[in-house]
Amino acid sequence: MPPRKTCAVVGGGTMGADIALTLARAGCPTHLVETFAAVREALPARLAAGLAALGCPDRLDFLEVHASLDDLDWPAVDLVIEAVPEKLEPKRALFADLARRARPDAWLASNSSSFPISAIADGLPGQGRFAGLHYFMPAHLVPLVEVVCGAGTDPAVARALADFMRATGKVPVIVRKDLPGFLANRLQHALAREAYALIDAGVATAEDVDAAVRFGFGFRYLAAGPILQKDHAGIDVHAAAAATMYPDLAANTVPAKCLTDRVAAGRLGMKTGGGFYDWTPETIAAEKARYEAVLRGALALLADELPKVE
Repeated sequence: MPPRKTCAVVGGGTMGADIALTLARAGCPTHLVETFAAVREALPARLAAGLAALGCPDRLDFLEVHASLDDLDWPAVDLVIEAVPEKLEPKRALFADLARRARPDAWLASNSSSFPISAIADGLPGQGRFAGLHYFMPAHLVPLVEVVCGAGTDPAVARALADFMRATGKVPVIVRKDLPGFLANRLQHALAREAYALIDAGVATAEDVDAAVRFGFGFRYLAAGPILQKDHAGIDVHAAAAATMYPDLAANTVPAKCLTDRVAAGRLGMKTGGGFYDWTPETIAAEKARYEAVLRGALALLADELPKVE
């Protein structure tokens, strides 16, 4: 295992707190910075519960919560992960500050799911040490992490970050070009575009789309990704099917009507009580519990294939 690193996570919201859990679980001294008092005051209990659920309550000693970047011992920090809200200018301002504070050899990473690291770090010195480090929600349960290279990212830094992520129990992939959506979200949105088009066309309901993915080809993806699965099924079969279907697949360049109509109506999902499905506080709690239980079950099934945390 590579040496444990001292880490700082900036932003104590859902993603930042869960990222901090994964680092502390791996025995990395982790400093979680959250400027909003109400969020910060709730973090100790949340972090304790999270580590207990991960089966390592003793690792709570590796976590410290801070109100300001000024509270950190910057010469000791090896890696900084930004997890603040998805707004470009605040991220750029934060990175300019981090570049001044952090050691010249410290890695500076962004968990942004939409902004390329090249845009966030544009104009800053030391481009080689900047990278995207994109976790997936919930970050303490979903194994994948994308290590995203910007135009100036040193490939050696990307490889070292991937090795470190593996040492924390994650499954890293290196995204070698800083494209919008990186790797996993591009794949996810390509699927979603076709799903929404089918709903708009009246071919299937949202419920049927979800069932087709979860209990059909998505069920197989737990065992094999879309490329390996074609080696199982036969590439000739896939090529023939592709020739038939590709000309008819959705190629929309704007969001689907079933999305924009719901946004206009304020049906944004659980946070507003309705999206494609209707939600009450009780059904939200039940669904979140079910969802997490299934993810934990999937982790158990994949345990032999995942990197081990010492």
